[in-house]
Amino acid sequence: MPDYISALDLFTIGIGPSSSHTVGPMRAALLFAEAVDAKGKLSLTSRVSVKLFGSLGATGPGHGTTNAIVAGLHGQTPETCNPDDVLTAWDKAIESSSIELLGHKISFSEKDFSFQPLIRLPKHSNGLRFQALDANGDLLLEQTYYSVGGGFVEADHHIHKADRSEVPYHFSSADELLQICNRENKTIAQIAFANEVFLHGELDIDMKLDAIWNAMKLCIEEGLETKGVLPGYLAVDRRAADMAEQLNNVSDASEVSNEWLQAYAIAVNEQNASGRRVVTAPTNGAAGIIPAVGYWAMKFKDVDSKLIARDYLLTAAAIGSLYKRNASISGAEAGCQGEVGSACSMAAAGLAAVLGGTVEQIENAAEIAMEHNLGLTCDPVGGFVQMPCIERNAIASGTAVSAVRLSLLGDGSHKISLDTVIETMRQTGLDMSSKYKETSLGGLAVNVVEC
Repeated sequence: MPDYISALDLFTIGIGPSSSHTVGPMRAALLFAEAVDAKGKLSLTSRVSVKLFGSLGATGPGHGTTNAIVAGLHGQTPETCNPDDVLTAWDKAIESSSIELLGHKISFSEKDFSFQPLIRLPKHSNGLRFQALDANGDLLLEQTYYSVGGGFVEADHHIHKADRSEVPYHFSSADELLQICNRENKTIAQIAFANEVFLHGELDIDMKLDAIWNAMKLCIEEGLETKGVLPGYLAVDRRAADMAEQLNNVSDASEVSNEWLQAYAIAVNEQNASGRRVVTAPTNGAAGIIPAVGYWAMKFKDVDSKLIARDYLLTAAAIGSLYKRNASISGAEAGCQGEVGSACSMAAAGLAAVLGGTVEQIENAAEIAMEHNLGLTCDPVGGFVQMPCIERNAIASGTAVSAVRLSLLGDGSHKISLDTVIETMRQTGLDMSSKYKETSLGGLAVNVVEC
């Protein structure tokens, strides 16, 4: 039986701009550095060679991959790193012609990184291959990793993971989840919480859910106050702060609640594009949707913040686990339907839950939200997680709210199931041309005139 996917897997505090191109590669680099050390070859290592394949090779620099890998080799983690240090890691390595491999100084050159966008490794399009070499250029250790979306990392070799197959309520489909809820007379959030307590303990899961929601709120609030220009030659202006100034001048905030919802999402994704602290939810490219909808529910629907941190996030995570298990949350694998689409579906489920929806209405909301994201391509202009990514989060936040409104007007019965939509998304991702899957080789990425 496949391992259970925890809320703490899908929601991780990290940095921007990309979960699969920044967070995942940083984790992979750290895993490799630790493997070199574990095999007693750290002191023998003179340099490290890195090859980036497929989507990583195509958009790595624009997605912060080079900085992230250098930081990971240093020993930094997405959860605890200083974002400012990561943003300058590559330039500092070039300037000093050296990096610290877990404190062991080795030589470094730009030539140590090789970009192979036209080569897709069989397991996943986001492939990284590390080689540790001695002073004579002889190979000490080689390992291949895959950043499979949402910051998750897999490898050709075994990575030890704790067995999670024995949680109290194991489900692998939405149908199974609804059956368990009805049999046990529990909500989706209650089922998810019982599993999380089994895995992490009640005190730990409570503390971590609070930390995740607080990080989401802080990201919105800082984004609403920060002006300037996003990194990169596209010179995209930040808009969230100006939007907030205009909306604050409206006497009745309820009249512009939808505009506030969009401002919240844009605030998060501008923080993400700037490489700041964000919560992967379930990816960085779609990091604004779940925080924005939750914050909107708190501000405009009077939902208690504690309920957002519990029922909202846990319900969203339960639905997100189905996308991760049965399809993909990777833009490089499924296109943006796998990122923005899954986040929209998760947010809709969470919102329906905290607004009092039945488990059937919650499943319906999640289905509606994804149904209208099917086929969404991932075509970041210039390889930056900016255009159209930021606005897509704003629009998808509105879609999530609309899906909930539709679902709550019904009794939960509907013709198309969430499982059917997830399977359709998977099939659509397989059929989608690779140029529309986070390679910047098609769509808006090639049709927008870069200034």
